[in-house]
Amino acid sequence: MPPFTPDKPHRGRAWLIASRPHTLPAAIAPVIVGAALAGQAGAFKPLAALAALLAALLIQIGANFANDLGDYRRGADAAGRVGPTRVTSAGLLTPAEVTAGMWTVFGLAAACGLYLIALGGWPVAVIGVLSIAAGIAYTAGPLPLGYYGLGDLAVFIFFGLVAVVGTYYVQTRALTLVAFVAAVPMGALITAILVVNNVRDADTDRAAGKHTLAVLLGRRGARAEYLLLMLAAYLTPIALWLGFAMRPTVLLPLVTLPLAVPLIRAVLTVLGPPLNRTLAGTAQLAVIFAIALAVGVIG
Repeated sequence: MPPFTPDKPHRGRAWLIASRPHTLPAAIAPVIVGAALAGQAGAFKPLAALAALLAALLIQIGANFANDLGDYRRGADAAGRVGPTRVTSAGLLTPAEVTAGMWTVFGLAAACGLYLIALGGWPVAVIGVLSIAAGIAYTAGPLPLGYYGLGDLAVFIFFGLVAVVGTYYVQTRALTLVAFVAAVPMGALITAILVVNNVRDADTDRAAGKHTLAVLLGRRGARAEYLLLMLAAYLTPIALWLGFAMRPTVLLPLVTLPLAVPLIRAVLTVLGPPLNRTLAGTAQLAVIFAIALAVGVIG
């Protein structure tokens, strides 16, 4: 095997780049919260939680492949982009290879979903189909969500409400208001990851006709969105404590606020490639926040 170089990675490395490991916390964090809520209700099922985690990770990876392919076909990953390498545009993998990889990963996610459907019935099947469809439709199809300012809403719904409540449902077979409320910070923080991405890429997205909210609202508007998402995330534990009589331990995520402050400062002041660190930091914050919330809910 030839040695890896940054200019021409070997094929295994190319597939790793295509999977976008820095985005995977977005799939992990909501499952942690949903599993903790099920545990607090006395209904935690380890195998169900594991299957939900694997399905979420596989759907995320499949969506990343679809996004790489969709942006390539629409010319959004031009040579002047400041974000990480996109394997199709860079010629590291062919469109046919990425397409095959996408359907393979989605097929594995569907295999995990069969067990979850056995536990949760047809609603879980609907969730799975819609999640895969949303992953593909983000940059593909007649109405690519990411190109019409709908990406933020889609991420909030699927990575927040659907992922948390779905994980909770397959273990409890119940829907509760507290599960929906607890999903808000996950949806908010994971959407914040997308906001950093879109602030970074606003100029190249505009040139490619990709109308993200950062393009439609301008960077100032997108930065305000980031602040509002952070505010929503940190107000939710207080709402769970005061509005749902949960134990004071549910306030534990507030200890992560010192991690959020430098990220907010960076989004407000930094442009270009340095925002890649802010994007990774926001993803890490989502996981740490999720763990703190899970501990607080169970405690």
